[in-house]
Amino acid sequence: MSTRYSSSSSSSSSGGIGFVGLLTIVFITLKLLNVINWSWWWVVSPIWITASLVLITVVLGFIGYLIYRALRRNK
Repeated sequence: MSTRYSSSSSSSSSGGIGFVGLLTIVFITLKLLNVINWSWWWVVSPIWITASLVLITVVLGFIGYLIYRALRRNK
């Protein structure tokens, strides 16, 4: 007896918009309605701040890996 699974039941995906996306949409809406008088840099700041934090984390992880590899090689 064979059991067949559909691809929709065996895969999980997160749907919807995240906090950063929602915050960006709120800021853009407020800017376009002239409720806030911020620079566009600050309106889209949730996106670039998040991207910067991810990039910093990746760079620090890579530096940590290089240090670990160098210390392990010296033993």
